[in-house]
Amino acid sequence: MSLNIRRATMDDLTACTHVETTCFEPSEAASETSIKTRIDNFPQGFYVAELDGRVVGQVNSGCTAKDDITDEEFKQLIGHDPDGRNMVVFSLSVLPEAQGLGLAKALMECFIKASRTMGKEQILLLCKDYHIGFYEKLGYEKAGLSSSNHGGFQWWEMIFRL
Repeated sequence: MSLNIRRATMDDLTACTHVETTCFEPSEAASETSIKTRIDNFPQGFYVAELDGRVVGQVNSGCTAKDDITDEEFKQLIGHDPDGRNMVVFSLSVLPEAQGLGLAKALMECFIKASRTMGKEQILLLCKDYHIGFYEKLGYEKAGLSSSNHGGFQWWEMIFRL
């Protein structure tokens, strides 16, 4: 098993869309257009995990100076500020057949390191309640219930202080 974590490129668009739509409910998954926008406009915040040369996971993001990350338009990078002090994770996902191998943790560790290198202050994200423990093990703090109901679900705000 050979693992490689690297920045996404446009060549990864189809694979990243497949990972996104496989791992999320249709009402919450980002569209191919959104994923293309994220790769195009902020590749510094978009990483893929390749297992034996195949993309099986991803983490992608945007930046903002704001602490409120519930704006749905921001997921399209509307209001994205590459100089913003906060990295905002839009999606962390690993295909079901590759789960349990530590890939999500490896992706997040790479993402945290890149965020530090960029001089960011915090990483913010929203997650469902059953993912809180995973993020807490990585050093995130639960900030409370979010006002977001993206995809018709309840979300929790998590903060990682860099």
